[in-house]
Parts: sequence; structure tokens; C-alpha cells
Amino acid sequence: MATVSHAALKILRGQEWLSLYQWNTGKAEHYFCSKCGIYTFNRRRMNSDLYSVYAYCLDGLDLATLTVRQVAGKNRP
Repeated sequence: MATVSHAALKILRGQEWLSLYQWNTGKAEHYFCSKCGIYTFNRRRMNSDLYSVYAYCLDGLDLATLTVRQVAGKNRP
């Protein structure tokens, strides 16, 4: 996942396939492709000015340049 500001996120194609999923407070917005099911991005609950974007969905991103951070998902606060 890559962090992107609300102003910087531009959906270039496939917007018609996006499906929104929300639960609990309804503040966070989780988007999936309704055609293939991939989790594309989410608008954060605590800071709605930021999105977490699945990096493989970003055009022109060189994945080799990203810093990888490992997290213990089940132990994450």
C-alpha cells in the first residue's frame, strides 16, 4: 500500500467498476473492483485527506524504488 493525498489521487480508468464498502462508523471508504475483486484503495477513517492505494494499481510506479515495511498484521494496534 502506498499513501497518497486526496488531491493527488487521480483515477485514470476503470472508475465505473469501483464498488464502495463501508462498515462500523462508515467513515472509512474501501474501494474494490467489481469486475475482478481486487482491493484498489481506501480513504482513511482517522485522516480522510489520505488514501492508502494498492501500489500495483499506480501507473508508472517503479516498485523497486519503494521502501518495504514489514508488519505483523495480527499484532498491529
